[in-house]
Amino acid sequence: MNPPPASTHSPALHLCGLLLAVCPATGLTAQDGTKPAPANAARTQSLEEMRLAMGKWIEAQQLLAKERNEWQQGKELLTTRIDLVQKEIALLEGKIGDAKASAEKASAQKAELLAANESLKADSALLAQAVAPLEVEIKKLVPTLPEPIAERTNKLRERIPADAATTRSSAAERLQNVLGILDIVNKANTEITLNFEVRTLPSGKRAEVQAIYVGLGQAYYVTADGDAGVGRPTPSGWQWEPAQTLGRDLLLALDVMKGKHSATFLPLPVVLQ
Repeated sequence: MNPPPASTHSPALHLCGLLLAVCPATGLTAQDGTKPAPANAARTQSLEEMRLAMGKWIEAQQLLAKERNEWQQGKELLTTRIDLVQKEIALLEGKIGDAKASAEKASAQKAELLAANESLKADSALLAQAVAPLEVEIKKLVPTLPEPIAERTNKLRERIPADAATTRSSAAERLQNVLGILDIVNKANTEITLNFEVRTLPSGKRAEVQAIYVGLGQAYYVTADGDAGVGRPTPSGWQWEPAQTLGRDLLLALDVMKGKHSATFLPLPVVLQ
């Protein structure tokens, strides 16, 4: 948008021209007071027309100046708006670039996660194949555990699936159960466990006894009257045999374990398998 062209003549030159036109007209008046000649009347009419033209010219110049000022203001406003739009465009282009970079990064991460997921699935399948035999061995181990130790593993053993092929439990959960049971068993194998039980004595009478389990492979029981026996694990469960000669030593062993007697050596039979 170009500003309107400026006039090539200044207002001052036009005014000077009008003054020169006015002066001769006023100086030609008759000195004797007679009416001016027709030529003077024509000159007077021409001066009036020039005054009117001058007024219109000044009005036109003022209008041009006003339009030129409004154009300049409009130009500055448009320039400001263009700068703002260009800045917004640059900002949006930057955001678009960032969004593209984020999308590419997310796509790469997705690919990595999918690959990791496939790897985990493969590992899980291998783990499931490895944990299934362990669950079978745990089930075989349970009958050989001392009664109080077997009871400690009940909750974990209940989680072992009956059918490994159709279970919904994950391989990791199943392995965690197996490791939990083995942890209980290994800890019990290093301890001496006392337990109150009811057993059938050689006389056929059932009585409450105190059983002493030494680890997982040897056990003894004794009644308050001194009736005693020895127990050992078998694949089908614990096998108990009477051992009346051990009654006194076992009662003393109980007192030692309960802190009622000082520590001492006791000759108790042990069968290693």
